[in-house]
Amino acid sequence: MRSIDTAQRRARLGVRHRLASQARTGNVAEIARSMVVLHATDPATVFLSVAARGDGIAPGDIEQALYEDRSLLRMLAMRRTMFVAPIELVPVLQASCADALADKQRRNYGKFLEQAGIGDGDVPSWWAGVEAETHRALLARGAATGAQLSKDVPLLRTQVNPTPDKSYARPTNITTWVLVTLGAEGRIVRGRPNGSWSSSQYAWAPTESWLTDGVRSIPADEARDELVRQWLRAFGPAPVSDIKWWTGWTLGEVRKTLARLDITEVQLDDGIGIVLTDDLDLVPEPEPWTALLPALDPTPMGWQSRAWYLGDHAEALFDRNGNIGPTIWCDGRIVGGWAQRKDGEIALRLLEDIGADAVAMIDAEAERIGTWYGDVRPVPRFRTPLERELTA
Repeated sequence: MRSIDTAQRRARLGVRHRLASQARTGNVAEIARSMVVLHATDPATVFLSVAARGDGIAPGDIEQALYEDRSLLRMLAMRRTMFVAPIELVPVLQASCADALADKQRRNYGKFLEQAGIGDGDVPSWWAGVEAETHRALLARGAATGAQLSKDVPLLRTQVNPTPDKSYARPTNITTWVLVTLGAEGRIVRGRPNGSWSSSQYAWAPTESWLTDGVRSIPADEARDELVRQWLRAFGPAPVSDIKWWTGWTLGEVRKTLARLDITEVQLDDGIGIVLTDDLDLVPEPEPWTALLPALDPTPMGWQSRAWYLGDHAEALFDRNGNIGPTIWCDGRIVGGWAQRKDGEIALRLLEDIGADAVAMIDAEAERIGTWYGDVRPVPRFRTPLERELTA
């Protein structure tokens, strides 16, 4: 069995994730393709992930790719997580993940509606009617927020208490439920946000008006094959369990997909991994590099087995729900954390000794990222222990 050690995995990470200085690019869409997708649970993550890998890229360039060129699209996919995807990958994500997610969301919301006695005994038909009316209203407007659509479609203001047996439960409008489901199905898309690039208040648009040809339909097996192939190219070699975690599929679905691909087992320093058979050649080690990656960046969130790049820093850098905060990287491993303070200062905390040269590189990167933020002060979606300390 071939061996691929941790040093080689870190070299691949630096080059393929465009974190080594010689691998950076000024093409926003190419950065997204390098990572398969960009995490977008927190809108600021998308911009800061691109900034960390970009050469001469400003926030306006990312907005241009998202909302004018439309070479990238924001959508729900793996693990019901929000991502920004290269436009050509959207059909793959739709068929491999989003279609099943839409079905699951409808079933879940349908149970709440039945419990509330809504739908005159035929919840699926009632729900389908609300979806159709919402889609027509959005086609008429061209683009709209949920609040605007709820004025056009009164049924969107239907209130349901999903957990009536809980003391803290409160009724909620079904507006978000309907829009999320229509989005998961690929019938509507999230457009430009209201406010700065860190805002999460989006306007919605019908897919017909956003994508000229709509979302192309492809077989689910074909889509799964392509998604795993791209993941292995960016994140391999890795254990099969990492693929299961990242995709959110069952182990059976992962194994069926792998059986159709040309892969090879390799010995890692911490177990057995798999890699595409045509990707066994060693990647030359890049020049020394450092990076400041944002919370939920796709690099640290690309694997479930993280010891080879995380070390023993998890307690300081993750919250209780498994979300990673802002991290400092040096030559393919995490060596500390950082945060933006209210005055815009980038505060750093190294968790291990990395030498004066690397520290100087990190300081320079912190200055660059601080300038990149400008006057924007994103509010973190979650707080990790180290991020709290740095901003206290």
